[in-house]
Amino acid sequence: MSSTPQCEAMAEDALLLRFGDAIDVAINAQVHAAARRLHARCPGLEIVPAYASLLLRFDPAQWPAREGRSPHEQLIDTVLAALQQADQEREADRQVDIPVLYGGECGPDLAEVAILTALSVEQVIARHAAASYRVAMLGFAPGFPYLLGLDPGLATPRRHDPRQRVPAGSVAIGGSQTGIYPAELPGGWRLIGRTPLRLFHVDAPTPSLLRPGDRVRFQPIDAATFERLAGAATP
Repeated sequence: MSSTPQCEAMAEDALLLRFGDAIDVAINAQVHAAARRLHARCPGLEIVPAYASLLLRFDPAQWPAREGRSPHEQLIDTVLAALQQADQEREADRQVDIPVLYGGECGPDLAEVAILTALSVEQVIARHAAASYRVAMLGFAPGFPYLLGLDPGLATPRRHDPRQRVPAGSVAIGGSQTGIYPAELPGGWRLIGRTPLRLFHVDAPTPSLLRPGDRVRFQPIDAATFERLAGAATP
C-alpha cells in the first residue's frame, strides 16, 4: 500500500480504515486494493468499500481481549500487517458493459446537460460512452453504483428540483460523477439515458449486477435493442 490508513473503532464489532477525505480516483484505487488484500488474507471480515474508506465488520468473539489489548487493537495489527504484504498476483478488474438508450423519454435532461456543458447532444453521448468508469462504491439504495471517471467536461450540477420518481435503470450525471438508478427512486441527478438491464434483484444468487471495484463502459443502443434487452431482463 502506498500509505497507511487511519484506523477508527466505529462500534464494538466495526473498524473503519480511512485512506483520505476526498472523492479521488487514486484514493479510491487504494481502497479497492486494500479490500482485495483483506478478502484474501483476513477471512471472516465483512468488507464494505466507500470512496475513501473501508468498513470492516468482525465478530468480537473471534478477537478476545488478551495481554491488555482490545479486539480492535488486535484487528488493527492484523489488518495493517496484511496490507503491507505484497500481492502475489493481482486479479484483473471485472469489466461490465452497460447498454444505454440515450435521450428522449429515457434521458429527459440530456439536452439541458448539452446546454450547460456547451456541447452538442451527440458530443455529450460520445464523451459519456467513451470513458472507462470504476464502481467506487454501492450506496444510496441497494445496487446503486457511484461511478468515477466522468469526463470533466460533462460535470453538471444536480437539479434544483429533485424528481420524486426516477425510473429504474436511469443513467444520470450528478456533479462530477455518473450513476445508475437500480429501482424507481427519488433523485436529483440529471437523467441522460436508461439501461434495460436489471441492476438489483434481491432473489438472485448475486443480487447486485455491479460490485465495488468493477470497471464499467456504456454502450449506446437504439430503441429496438432497448426493447429486446428489456424483454430479456424481465423475470
